[in-house]
Amino acid sequence: MLNALARAFFTRLFTPVARLLLRLGLSPDAVTVIGTLGVCAGALVFFPLDQLLAGTLVITFFVIGDMLDGIMARQTGRSSRWGAFLDSTMDRIADSCVFIGIAIWFVAHQQDGLSAVIALFCLVTGSVVSYVRARAEGLGVEAKGGIAERADRLLVALVLTGLVGLGLPPLVLSIGLAALVAACLVTIGQRMVSVRRALLREPGQ
Repeated sequence: MLNALARAFFTRLFTPVARLLLRLGLSPDAVTVIGTLGVCAGALVFFPLDQLLAGTLVITFFVIGDMLDGIMARQTGRSSRWGAFLDSTMDRIADSCVFIGIAIWFVAHQQDGLSAVIALFCLVTGSVVSYVRARAEGLGVEAKGGIAERADRLLVALVLTGLVGLGLPPLVLSIGLAALVAACLVTIGQRMVSVRRALLREPGQ
């Protein structure tokens, strides 16, 4: 839901930054990799050290900056299937590190194995949401949308993690992650139904 709302705004905001990075000699692929490394460092360094707010701020900075690669590719007219593949792969790695970092924090600082498992379920169900879209596109069918796209998942996880870092009870994060798992399951169902309907409309099905 947030993807469509935010894309136009951030494109206007970051276009000057994208042009500057291109003048400095950075490629869209390099920005993609740097953004992923930044997210992974924020999650796997700061969260295990019980620095939730600092980690959230670092991750948010690099997640927002991750939009630059697409803008840069469009500016240069060099959008490619390789760039799309790299971006999608790096997104999966970054998302995984966020939820792994949260899981480590629950175990190391809260001795809460259940919440750690819920965080890992967020990782798994979020990955399946993305896989359903990718597999559908491999069949020539579009499977976007749903109530828990990537931007929605990251927003919920990062906002709640940051708020716990500011002093809210960890239970708030646990409940939010559980709700996120449910939203991901609903999104998987929505996309599967959408793909099924699209395939049934094809001749011979």
